[in-house]
Amino acid sequence: MAFQLPASFEAKMESLLGDDFKDFKQSYGQAPYAGIRINTLKIQKEQFEKISPFALEPIPWAETGYYVEEGTRPGRHPYYHAGLYYIQEPSAMAPVELLGVEPGDRVLDLCAAPGGKSTQIAAKLAGSGMLITNDLHPDRTKALAKNVEMYGVRNAIVLNESPDRIAEAFPEFFTKILIDAPCSGEGMFRKDEDMLKYWNESAPLKYAEMQREILFSAAKMLSKGGTLVYSTCTFSPEENEGMIAAFLQDHSEFSVVPIGDSEWFSPGEAQWLEKQTPKQSGVNGQDYASFIQQTEGTARLWPHRVKGEGHFMAVLQRDGAPDEYVDITNMEAERAISISSKKENRSETRGKTARIKDKKASGQKRGDGQTDHGRKGNEAASLEPFYEFVREQLNLDISAGYPIVYGNNIYLSPLPESRLKGLKTVRAGWYMGQIKNGRFVPGHPLATALQPSESGRSVNLLTQTGEAVRYLKGETLEISADRIHLESVADPKGYVLVCIDGYAAGWGKWQQPGMLKNEYPAGWRWTSI
Repeated sequence: MAFQLPASFEAKMESLLGDDFKDFKQSYGQAPYAGIRINTLKIQKEQFEKISPFALEPIPWAETGYYVEEGTRPGRHPYYHAGLYYIQEPSAMAPVELLGVEPGDRVLDLCAAPGGKSTQIAAKLAGSGMLITNDLHPDRTKALAKNVEMYGVRNAIVLNESPDRIAEAFPEFFTKILIDAPCSGEGMFRKDEDMLKYWNESAPLKYAEMQREILFSAAKMLSKGGTLVYSTCTFSPEENEGMIAAFLQDHSEFSVVPIGDSEWFSPGEAQWLEKQTPKQSGVNGQDYASFIQQTEGTARLWPHRVKGEGHFMAVLQRDGAPDEYVDITNMEAERAISISSKKENRSETRGKTARIKDKKASGQKRGDGQTDHGRKGNEAASLEPFYEFVREQLNLDISAGYPIVYGNNIYLSPLPESRLKGLKTVRAGWYMGQIKNGRFVPGHPLATALQPSESGRSVNLLTQTGEAVRYLKGETLEISADRIHLESVADPKGYVLVCIDGYAAGWGKWQQPGMLKNEYPAGWRWTSI
């Protein structure tokens, strides 16, 4: 083994695993597995298989996931920067697969940073429905927002809020909720040795308290008939089966949807809880043992049984028939009933004092999450340059979105602005760009989510010629006028959607005599050889 596991951790795992412990311990002498997940918002997996620069092996529990060989560096290829795939640990792809997201769902990813699972959810939504992705830690939302933008997600809102605040704003709203809970991280020791520095014997109980609060808040936000997936990357039964049994005891309207034993999913370890837990009664006098028994329907991925790290997953369903229709434009009255005026005043004050200042969205200033109608002036007039750009430069239908203006920044949101009032909002929707001196300047996230046919002008750069890397490094390129593909405009001069082997990567600005000014954001540029 390249590193030493804590003695107390080894003793605990040996008592839990018994005869399996030897194989479990030996797995730590193996190199961790690496994976990528294809972003089907940009390319179908069959297409990627044809152009992949890496050898690929399918991950059995992830529809669009592939193992890549040890030593492969997928982050150093232009396709990564074009958002064609996300680099993700193989086991971490499983929870979203179990969530069963379908186009049209209203999905909440509650503990989302850095955003791998959010981009996986967005791909399954396929541009329909909505995703609210959230993280409690302001610094972590930077990576979350960047990944949402990089992977061309149009229908997502990024929040920096506590679960209880979101629950106040969205009671029984979401059809699907993912909780990839903060945990003691025991399942990641092999992949990230730094996790060992932060682990101690008390860590599972410390995280269990936090997880309980998150799970209970999430329950308030799930619609009738909705599905919630709870997952961790730890082995501790206190954070896994124990958490689910305790939740079921207090929430009779929820039940476990059995995942089922398979070649890769091992059943939940209910017997661990049975050894530790004295008999007690739950809801309606139901014996606690019945809740423990339900946890047999949860699942684990073990590093000595699969090609991946340690994970736990539980699929929970709320009783009742789902609402056939939810009018998201007419929910202020419901919210007014659910939030007292005292809480409303509190949220306004909190929002003003806790603004997310100077957040950068691809070089642009973010909104602060507060709606200040006084500073916005005539909103219709301020949006006119944006509408003009859409009419003249794009082949894009924006009628389904709600334009939201924060300062000079324009977002196209899946929710009306009033629904975000009082919430700390990092990204109110698909970032369109900003108004400067009466002109609309398109933002980088607008480009990354476009198809080439949706832009009036586009140019294709090839990876094999080195042009793509030069663009990603921020260089000005010599591009002749005949290389600019004109879709709906007559003049090659102006903003051009820059594509890498046919896939949108950012903006350029073509000007005479044959120069493409680079508009790729400085903070995103290629820095490796």
